[in-house]
Amino acid sequence: MKRPPHEDFSLKETKPHLGGGKTTGDKLTSTYDLVEQMQYLYVRVVKAKDLPAKDVTGSCDPYVEVRMGNYKGTTRHFEKNPKPEWNQVFAFSKDRIQASMLEVIVKDKDVLKDDFIGGVVFDLNEVPKRVPPDSPLAPQWYKLADRKGDKLKGELMLAVWWGTQADEAFPEAWHSDAATVSADGLANIRSKVYLSPKLWYLRVNVIEAQDLIPNDKTRFPEVYVKATLGNQILRTRVSSSKTINPLWNEDLMFVASEPFEEPLILSVEDRVGPNKEELLGRCGIPLQYVDRRLDHKMINSRWFNLEKHMMVEGEKKKEVKFASRIHMRICLEGGYHVLDESTHYSSDLRPTAKQLWKNSIGVLEVGILSANGLSPMKTKDGRATTDAYCVAKYGNKWVRTRTIVDSFTPKWNEQYTWEVFDPCTVITIGVFDNCHLQGGDNPGGARDSRIGKVRIRLSTLETDRVYTHSYPLLVLHPSGVKKMGEIHLAVRFTCSSLVNMMHMYSQPLLPKMHYVHPLTVSQLDSLRHQATQIVSMRLGRAEPPLRKEIVEYMLDVGSHMWSMRRSKANFLRIMSVLGGLIAMGKWFDQICSWKNPITTVLIHILFLILILYPELILPTVFLYMFLIGIWYYRWKPRNPPHMDTRLSCADNAHPDELDEEFDTFPTNRPPDVIRMRYDRIRSIAGRMQTVIGDLATQGERFQSLISWRDPRATSLFVIFCLLAAIVLYVTPFQVIAILMGFYVLRHPRFRRKLPSVPINFFRRLPARTDCML
Repeated sequence: MKRPPHEDFSLKETKPHLGGGKTTGDKLTSTYDLVEQMQYLYVRVVKAKDLPAKDVTGSCDPYVEVRMGNYKGTTRHFEKNPKPEWNQVFAFSKDRIQASMLEVIVKDKDVLKDDFIGGVVFDLNEVPKRVPPDSPLAPQWYKLADRKGDKLKGELMLAVWWGTQADEAFPEAWHSDAATVSADGLANIRSKVYLSPKLWYLRVNVIEAQDLIPNDKTRFPEVYVKATLGNQILRTRVSSSKTINPLWNEDLMFVASEPFEEPLILSVEDRVGPNKEELLGRCGIPLQYVDRRLDHKMINSRWFNLEKHMMVEGEKKKEVKFASRIHMRICLEGGYHVLDESTHYSSDLRPTAKQLWKNSIGVLEVGILSANGLSPMKTKDGRATTDAYCVAKYGNKWVRTRTIVDSFTPKWNEQYTWEVFDPCTVITIGVFDNCHLQGGDNPGGARDSRIGKVRIRLSTLETDRVYTHSYPLLVLHPSGVKKMGEIHLAVRFTCSSLVNMMHMYSQPLLPKMHYVHPLTVSQLDSLRHQATQIVSMRLGRAEPPLRKEIVEYMLDVGSHMWSMRRSKANFLRIMSVLGGLIAMGKWFDQICSWKNPITTVLIHILFLILILYPELILPTVFLYMFLIGIWYYRWKPRNPPHMDTRLSCADNAHPDELDEEFDTFPTNRPPDVIRMRYDRIRSIAGRMQTVIGDLATQGERFQSLISWRDPRATSLFVIFCLLAAIVLYVTPFQVIAILMGFYVLRHPRFRRKLPSVPINFFRRLPARTDCML
């Protein structure tokens, strides 16, 4: 039996035991006060000396084995080296420690059986504790001993201490939680911080070309310019001046990322036939030398020589006495913000150029505590398992927690910090299942599975308050919405300047260039797609990679695709917004029909006061809004918003609608299913067409009042306007307003059920529907 949505998919407030580091004056210092402390036993194996020879050849191939109960970690081994240096750290979680002794053993790597060289034993009760910002514990030399405790030849330099996840050795340490992970997969389970590449809009204004040399001089050339930057290809229109000196004056927009690795390639081509082009010239422009502008001021244009063949690097350039050339204005736009997210939940709105950035207004701190009730994501050795990690994205900074291996209730307890430049931004936190524990990054290999994500809008958070909640992880499947578990977060937004933050509410949401020199909707869609591709490609080349499926899910790449469910949800949102106006209209109708005579009389009195003293109208409206705001303060939301299945129409979506939403583009469904969906969209579009037609009809009737399309109706309206002008001129406005108000609020005894004269007149006016085919 399915649990009710309010119970299953609700946000739950929690009271975890937070604490750890002391808060310092520097807000950017990670204090680990938003996570629960996790105790670890750290063992730093530094180096060894004077190791005895164990092989027949008189040498040894040493490595170190660190044992803690059933857990065992090993360093790499060195061939024929009696003085090896490892400098490796091992971390054992205190929650899983069942032994009372720690063994550190030096062994000699051998073909058949590794030889015992010596070891050191520690009593866990004697191990010291270290709390940052204390300096790291200095390693010491320990004499090796045999299993009975007798001293042997050789010494080992070690440092052993109790610490927490705040220790600087934590990120790169070998963890006992991941003892089953292969050496190749270790890099894929560690926590990392990534930075998105710096993105620029590249504007290429193609003005004209001169002295082109087409092969066929007997025909008028149909010339256009093709511009290529990496995987982005754009073309101008065919020039209307069909000569060897064509004109375009057309803008082409690209997304470029630093460091600039690929040049801009421009080729001038002649369309000599259907699907047949002839190259007239080409040039390559390195972006490092392109001008950068911060505003809309015009930059200087330049002429570029065109060549039939691009020069290979190292090849001598031939002297050309006469060459075709192209006139262009190229610049990197620093005044725009390159949109790589949906504008509805952007995490950064700053322009590209750092010179235009404003000061930060605060700090966002997020403690990723744990998850519980995670669904099994894969099968390993015949049993279900999940290897979960989190990714958080805000601004250009991405963070990835370590992977907790084989756990449905992972505990990360990692804390991260971001600078905040705009409160009206959103942080996104996603949970994924790691499918790369054995290493390997084949392009067609396993993909990390999505478990769910959470969005938190900073403007909904109170400053300096710690929010500790368990968020449901909801994922939409073709079978319906499914709760994949819950993620436990601690969030705090600290404001460094209240005045600056309040001032941000008066500023444009996007940088100035988006309004001074706006881009078209189609340009923005295309550029956003290119930006997400560049970001996913760059982050996929990091080590360990933040894979494409992760980046695209965090950036909501497919959110613009058609969805019947989402369309219904948006329609219901509109109706919810209009619900207040509809309720006000019903209330006014009750006033007019005298349902409550006392209220109607009071409205009459208020109406008279406002008409006699019109200067009170605006103060009354604003005072009323103030009182409403104060009244609703009692019901102010105490919790941040979260994914709402009812608002999204996900809890009652039809299976076929979900199947259509998850369909590929272009579709791969059978023809009868496509026909059924096409007919359904046609019926919806037909209803929309009717509504749009009705709106057009009402507008055309307004136009018909003075257009003399119906000469009798226009004559009546013109005469009425003349009489109204005379009456309104000689009669005080307040008298007219009182008479009209009393007429509208008249008692039902003086009303007729038939439509009024003005409505009858308006409905009889002609529209252009009779001219429609």
